[in-house]
Amino acid sequence: MTSILEGSRGFGLSRMSLPFLVGTFFLGSRKWAFILGFTLYVIGGWLFAFLYYVLFASVGLYTWWFGAFAGFLHSLFLLTAALPLLPYVHPRMASEYHGVTTTRRLEPPGFLAMNYGYQTPVVTVLGQTVYGATLGGFSQLHNAMIIG
Repeated sequence: MTSILEGSRGFGLSRMSLPFLVGTFFLGSRKWAFILGFTLYVIGGWLFAFLYYVLFASVGLYTWWFGAFAGFLHSLFLLTAALPLLPYVHPRMASEYHGVTTTRRLEPPGFLAMNYGYQTPVVTVLGQTVYGATLGGFSQLHNAMIIG
């Protein structure tokens, strides 16, 4: 997922960097914010992997397609609910209603995070869906080895 999302920045499809947004929540230095943000983002990815596995176990489906579906729903929640709330809690992000200040210099995501590029929703859905499918696929393999 991170490779797809960060790779989309390199190809000019999106300007959104979730590790950078996480890091600037805690630090003002752009360099150190990215380093800290990437570290926290990876740890968060591991925690989400655990939550996905709990979801697979609670439903009893350990398949790549169920993981992809969960990732797709996760991306919709991220784009429609979580990112629009970010300007209200992020200490360095401007909002749609209050512009840039000396401390709030980051651009708000906007509807479906399209302030970061019109392809951002597409690559976000793709990245999250691939993440879920990957977790579901590995869970499926793990279950097949245990059962078989």
